[in-house]
Amino acid sequence: MQLTVSPERPAAKVRNPWLVVVPLAVASATAALQQSAMVPLLPTLPEALGTSVGAATWAFTASLLVGAVATPLLSRFGDMYGRRRVVLIALGLLVIGSVIGGVSTTLPGLLTARVLQGFSAALIPLSIGLAREALPRHQLATGIGVLSATLGFGSGGGMILAGVAGGYRAVFWVTGAVALVITVVVALLVREPAPAPGGRPDLPGTILLTLALTALLLAISQGGSWGWTSPAVLGLFALSAVIAVIWVAVERRVAEPLIEIPMLTHRGTLGATGSGLILGFTLFLSMTTMSGFAQSQGSTTLQVGVYLLPTTMLMLVISLFAGRMMRRLSAPTLVATGSLVVGAADLWLLAFHRGEFDMYAATTLLGIGIGAAYAALGTMAVQHVEPAKTAVASGVNSLMRVVGGSMCGAVLAAILAAHTPAGSAVPSVTGYEVSLAVAAAGALVAALFAAGFARYARAAAPEPALADA
Repeated sequence: MQLTVSPERPAAKVRNPWLVVVPLAVASATAALQQSAMVPLLPTLPEALGTSVGAATWAFTASLLVGAVATPLLSRFGDMYGRRRVVLIALGLLVIGSVIGGVSTTLPGLLTARVLQGFSAALIPLSIGLAREALPRHQLATGIGVLSATLGFGSGGGMILAGVAGGYRAVFWVTGAVALVITVVVALLVREPAPAPGGRPDLPGTILLTLALTALLLAISQGGSWGWTSPAVLGLFALSAVIAVIWVAVERRVAEPLIEIPMLTHRGTLGATGSGLILGFTLFLSMTTMSGFAQSQGSTTLQVGVYLLPTTMLMLVISLFAGRMMRRLSAPTLVATGSLVVGAADLWLLAFHRGEFDMYAATTLLGIGIGAAYAALGTMAVQHVEPAKTAVASGVNSLMRVVGGSMCGAVLAAILAAHTPAGSAVPSVTGYEVSLAVAAAGALVAALFAAGFARYARAAAPEPALADA
């Protein structure tokens, strides 16, 4: 996957392409695992590291923030130097970050580890790019669906790992060991054609995007404690907006931009862009809120992981049938339907949270909804753009999901901080209820974006490459 146009490469000659896809899927799942494993550990970090709840939340946000920038940057490096090589580098950074996290006892050390781990967010788009070269056209939709669904599979595994490991340092060591093994497997099994020569990374665009997102997330996360109308918060919002405007101007002028701005507003991808951004936010907000909610009711981190097993399994199972489902429903319709089911999951737990049945009902609905929506988003992003722009459209959509996810930690920190009683480190139930309501509203907006885009799906048939034979 890439975010800028590069010359077409010759198809990779792979006797069994699933020997390429499966290791890449495991690598992508490991990237998701390192992120979700932090979710049930967040309540324990303030005491373990001697810091505040708001500061500890950055152990979650920092990785997503880096991932939002690393996704387009490493995708571009993949075009220039080969995706396999960049996948191995991202996995190497994941291993190094895990080792640092395993020995860290302070917040700065932990944040350093999380920053390095954040580069692994680019593994999913890079893996999809490699899969496109290895898979035959009639298996492409299934392959992309499986790779996209690894987010849920890895996320569920991370929740369980956090419960079994017994502490954040053990989680880092296990993650590092898994990442090291899969690095060796990818190095042995994955091959690709030589990349096209030339090109250069858009470093000014990378720096500006990082600064804009950092200012935005810092303003959101600290708004409750500093005051939403305080000069510091308003100044950060203004700074983020100004840098964003400068970033857009720079991206329109450079020859090889980090992100093609016209693709963000292209009428063929606008629905997928909006849906991807909000669904990325909604998925992480739903999972983190459900985890924290269950823990506030006395569940252990292991129990939380078990509660989320239906989400994990259903996301994977549904992805395997993505191609067949899109024979009967257009991709935008499937995204809209899945988004509404995600909203139903949040509303269920908001209305009913009396025991295990309600948790399992909510996580089952979440798995069905996210599995359907995520499996169709990739197709929705590319089916109405010219063939030469499909990789660009896919890359933009992947980036939007990561950017949406990066906003989750900041929003959740702001909501819970506003509903934490004075003198207490534990948020009230009301805080989790507000968070669930926000997640449900986000799912509804994502559905509206997709439904509004559905008329384009009726005007053009899906690409043959995106439907299973």
